[in-house]
Amino acid sequence: MIVPWQDIPAESLQNLIEEFVSRDGTDYGEREIPLTTRVDQVREQLRRGKVVIWFDEATETISLFDAERIPEVD
Repeated sequence: MIVPWQDIPAESLQNLIEEFVSRDGTDYGEREIPLTTRVDQVREQLRRGKVVIWFDEATETISLFDAERIPEVD
């Protein structure tokens, strides 16, 4: 299910975005982009509706997804 980012407390949202942008395997190309910049970019994508926060009830996990690629709900 999609969780509105506005409903998440500011500190929790910050932690969620930081965890997402710092995951192993995340590749930002040849140039290193500062964490604060990556967080700001994701936060802007959330505001614009390009990225959504997804809670998976089966696994009780939460993650960020491209809005066009959210998991199919059974």
